[in-house]
Amino acid sequence: MKVSLVIMAAGLGSRYGGSKQVDGIGPHNEILMEYSIYDALRAGFNKVVFIIKPEMEEMMHRICGDYLAQKTALDGSPVEVAYAFQDFSSVPDFYKIPAERTKPFGTVHALLCAADVVHEPCCVINADDYYGIDAYRTIYQELVKLPETGKATMVGYLLKNTASLHGTVSRGICTTRDGYLESVREALKVQLYPDGTLRDLAEDRDLAPDTVVSMNFWGFMPSIFPALRSYFEEFLRSEAGDNIKAECLLPVMVDQQMRKGALEVSVLHSTDKWFGMTYHDDREIVAKELRRLHAEGAYPEDLRV
Repeated sequence: MKVSLVIMAAGLGSRYGGSKQVDGIGPHNEILMEYSIYDALRAGFNKVVFIIKPEMEEMMHRICGDYLAQKTALDGSPVEVAYAFQDFSSVPDFYKIPAERTKPFGTVHALLCAADVVHEPCCVINADDYYGIDAYRTIYQELVKLPETGKATMVGYLLKNTASLHGTVSRGICTTRDGYLESVREALKVQLYPDGTLRDLAEDRDLAPDTVVSMNFWGFMPSIFPALRSYFEEFLRSEAGDNIKAECLLPVMVDQQMRKGALEVSVLHSTDKWFGMTYHDDREIVAKELRRLHAEGAYPEDLRV
């Protein structure tokens, strides 16, 4: 059975101060997404899809795509590698893109750009997040038994383990019941303070540290693509306008689909800790964690061997 890991790597990394998706941070200069790929392959995934800007293709081949295509999956098949490009060519003709806009349209747009190469159950992740070994095993086991329509899944993390002391972050704030997602809303300016308190600055409210959040670790069936397309087109018609920073986000789209009764989302939990690089000051913390994981034997000395 084909199951794909879809990596959203087209973001510009503006808050990080550089192209964080290709910042070598591991002991042998591994980039963060290589850990996600390694963990996914040992969980059973056998296909990797990179969603990138067109100008990143040669670099992505060189950094990890070409050697990845020579690997063998757990089922004995060659690992399939595909590329999808997130740019303005995929935006419907009815929408006039503002001349000043340079950024893509967010995570819904990103996944939609992969519609032509994803025809199987898929796990969708951010390129600049570390989700943990157990998370991939957990979501793989769920994906292989999901029905074709009306179902999705996600791995949830605790808010206190996903915020940064170095600035605000966006998080999908979830409410759950009996193992299923009831709602998810996007909190765009979550700030962690040194005493451990958390606050949504955009809405001026405190947040509980143990709040379950989405870190864009979603599991979808290919039947999600028509809903993605409809939602994205409605976003362009009703919300985007001349706003050069407007983003069409997966958590908001999932919430709408649940409210319509079109989607039921199971919430999985991982024993591992998430970490990521939102800001450049996060880099040394992540590098230290990766060194620890290598030293403890969670990863081999060199991921690429």
